Amino acid sequence: MLSESGPWIGGLLLLVVLLQLVMMLRARRLERSVGAQLGEQLDQRFAAQHRELLRDLHEGLSRQTDRIGEHARADREVLQRGLAAASVQLSRSIEALTHSVEGRLQTLAGQVNQRLDEGFRKTNDTFASVMARLATIDEAQKKIDGLTTNVVSLQELLGDKRARGAFGEVQLEALVRNMLPPDAFEFQTVLPNNTRVDCVLKLPAPTGLVAVDAKFPLENYHRMLDSELADSDRRAAQTAFRADVRRHVDAIAGKYILPGVTSDGAMMFLPAEAVFAELHAYHPEVVVYAQSRRVWIVSPTTLMAVLNTARAVLKDVETRKQIHVIQDALGKLAKDFHRFDERMNALARHIDQASKDVQDVQTSSRKISAHFQKIESARLDELEALSGPAQPPM
Repeated sequence: MLSESGPWIGGLLLLVVLLQLVMMLRARRLERSVGAQLGEQLDQRFAAQHRELLRDLHEGLSRQTDRIGEHARADREVLQRGLAAASVQLSRSIEALTHSVEGRLQTLAGQVNQRLDEGFRKTNDTFASVMARLATIDEAQKKIDGLTTNVVSLQELLGDKRARGAFGEVQLEALVRNMLPPDAFEFQTVLPNNTRVDCVLKLPAPTGLVAVDAKFPLENYHRMLDSELADSDRRAAQTAFRADVRRHVDAIAGKYILPGVTSDGAMMFLPAEAVFAELHAYHPEVVVYAQSRRVWIVSPTTLMAVLNTARAVLKDVETRKQIHVIQDALGKLAKDFHRFDERMNALARHIDQASKDVQDVQTSSRKISAHFQKIESARLDELEALSGPAQPPM
């Protein structure tokens, strides 16, 4: 309402100013036209009109002021009602927003709790897996410790000459028993020269008996590999090791190679692959010397190859012994196959004859069917022509 009354007051003031200008112009014109005589009367009359105009203007301004006050009160009431309605609407919006935020916070809290539970569960699973793996590692460590103890025990076993011989005999016996039939070997056999050999392989002629010795000197071998010894001591141990091998080769050749009793060669079994590799890699002259004395140096791996070859030879010999049985079986099989061939030919002839009989039966069946068709169609003349001239009675 204040915005509507403002232009009206401005117009009223402008009107008053215009009236004053008009009156001033009229006064000047009257002064010019009437003269000085009427100047005083005009001034008085103009003053009276001016006072009346000011009074009217004051009254109009008073009324307008009262009207503006009423409009202002009405505007304040409208504004207060709008503010109250806006406050109510804002309160409702804030309450709805609060409920929405609380709901979202509850949902978010549920998701966070779920994620935390999943994280805790995965962490527990990972921890359990880590504990299981640690237990496995502990078990493996225990096995490694046990293996270390076993290796130390094995070293102690190989360090003693008598225990080393027993170990070699046990390993040799296990290999031989696993590769050959029971009647192809014998352990701790006494030869005609009153010497006891660890193992004898009973191979077919002309090989015959092959002696295998499982004892081997390792004292100087361990000394020449000892890093704590001086180089001169290790070289001395290496020389002594070669001398030990030569003496052992001579002993095997002298005790276990008997003309007419054993084969012309014997085997020296080394229970350690490392010793076998050391001899062939760094002491080839010792290997050549052993071959010249007909002593074959073997390790567990090479002995398995030798035993596998021996088993093949024994199998071939047994096959040759049973060759007449195989020939008799093949002869019987040939006779049976000959009888089978004759019977198959006879069956083929019977099948051919049966096929011809079936064809004849089919021909007769077609003729009989043709006769029935003619009879059904009542063409007796064709029936007579088809059957031919009547045969005289027998």
